[in-house]
Amino acid sequence: MLTSSRISLTTISFTLVASLSLLFHGCMNAPSPQESATLVVINGRLWTGDPARPWAEALAVRGDRIIAVGSQEAVHPMIDGNTRVLNARGGLVTPGFIDAHIHFLEGGFRLASVQLREASSPEDFATRIAAFAETVPPGTWILGGDWDHERWGGALPHRDWIDARTPAHPVWVNRLDGHMALANTAALDAAGVTTETPEVEGGTIVRDADGRLTGVLKDNAMALVEGVVPVPSDAMLDRALEAAMRHVATKGVTSVHHMGTWDDLAVFERARAAGRLRTRIYAAVPLATWQRLQGKVASQGRGDAWLRIGALKGFVDGSLGSHTAAFFEPFADAPGDSGLLVNDPADLKAWIAGADAAGLHPVVHAIGDRANHLLLDIFEQVAQDHGPRDRRFRIEHAQHLAPDDIARFARVDVVASMQPYHAIDDGRWAEKVIGPERIRTTYAFRSLLDAGARLAFGSDWFVAPPTPIEGLYAAVTRRTLDGANPGGWVPQQRISLEEALRAYTVDAAYASFEEDLKGTLAPGLLADIVVLDRDLTAMPPESIREARIQYTIVGGEVVFE
Repeated sequence: MLTSSRISLTTISFTLVASLSLLFHGCMNAPSPQESATLVVINGRLWTGDPARPWAEALAVRGDRIIAVGSQEAVHPMIDGNTRVLNARGGLVTPGFIDAHIHFLEGGFRLASVQLREASSPEDFATRIAAFAETVPPGTWILGGDWDHERWGGALPHRDWIDARTPAHPVWVNRLDGHMALANTAALDAAGVTTETPEVEGGTIVRDADGRLTGVLKDNAMALVEGVVPVPSDAMLDRALEAAMRHVATKGVTSVHHMGTWDDLAVFERARAAGRLRTRIYAAVPLATWQRLQGKVASQGRGDAWLRIGALKGFVDGSLGSHTAAFFEPFADAPGDSGLLVNDPADLKAWIAGADAAGLHPVVHAIGDRANHLLLDIFEQVAQDHGPRDRRFRIEHAQHLAPDDIARFARVDVVASMQPYHAIDDGRWAEKVIGPERIRTTYAFRSLLDAGARLAFGSDWFVAPPTPIEGLYAAVTRRTLDGANPGGWVPQQRISLEEALRAYTVDAAYASFEEDLKGTLAPGLLADIVVLDRDLTAMPPESIREARIQYTIVGGEVVFE
């Protein structure tokens, strides 16, 4: 643990040389020497995010803003008896990490749900659910889970695995990507889903060889069950938010871009009014509701440094793991299937055009190469129709790209909002699904940067852990979780540590129109800061994930140590 203390000026002896060094080792836009700091970080290797002055030794904070960044000698005179001093002991200090794609409340709920991510066999899967059922009253819905069928060979789960062990509990547990879920018979009965239920456009009701419902529903078909899941109380929602904020603080995350609903926004607004937010939130609501958001922005503005609105989340397709991502060519392991679109392209274009005309910010999910191509077409056409403007269109995931589409991100000024952990997770099995050629431009970090595009990194929590350190490791090494690719999965798409840091800080702030507020360690910007226990630049890339967060600071307040 790093040390912190309150240091009086009388306990520090400065030589004339140290004092004079202010003339030669000044801070970036340093304040007057008599200005005192409420917090300083010393003895660190500070990566500022400013290309002109990327490295420093110390910084000073007053209130919620950074007042100086520079040398040790320049910062010391700002310490007085009311200053908290954090000794970084040579560790890396960076701007607070910004998770540019997260499902914040869902993540909070998942912390207390059944844990299926590590289930390695059908028996293990069923046993975990049965054990959890014993801990909650009969009638309680068992939710969450985040299972991964690739861990037991790729067979989708079946309600027969769990029915006998959960007769008194409706079960509705999702795959880790959130694009399909398993219902037991109790949940199907509660939703009125039977073998006679018609298929849902943009989704799939999975049936076995005998035509029986397996309990697995994909994408839009999931709404059949989700519509009857009990709505959590305000108290439960507030607890989920508190759990989520507490958890991400331990990972160095100071801001999140939340992909959610109007109900989620109400939870955040309640917390903001009560002064309970400790994580800054850029909250997106559904794209189809752009007119409602237009009215809210017109009457109430876009929020403040703690809670900001203006973003609209939409979907083009599903996910790779669920075989619902939209591709030009069929899946390698399912020759008759090339995925699906969860929204009609005409609707997507109308919503995006309306939102853009209203000055709002579309951020749209696209996974497959066909989905990304279609969305780039829409963004490009809308930009041409409406004329030049600082739009910052975003494609969420930008996962599998046709080679000819990579250069279009920079040309149309589309931010690639990506999640590097997915690369080392999906890399275990993606080639089986899409073949050796298409994986070359899967999670194409290097190709996008070389083409002049801007990356914003996030986690997609609950889908993946909200751990930027692991995201940095993934982007720099691309070593898959199973250890099968020590040299990196599709290694030509690796990027440098500093490029990955930018995607979690400077460019993630740009992706929410907040680069003048945060994302860089510079005087005048918010004091959102992370102190790591070691210097990542001085260690082998494969060791990055061993680093730990020592301090997370939001608005000049230490929220984790």
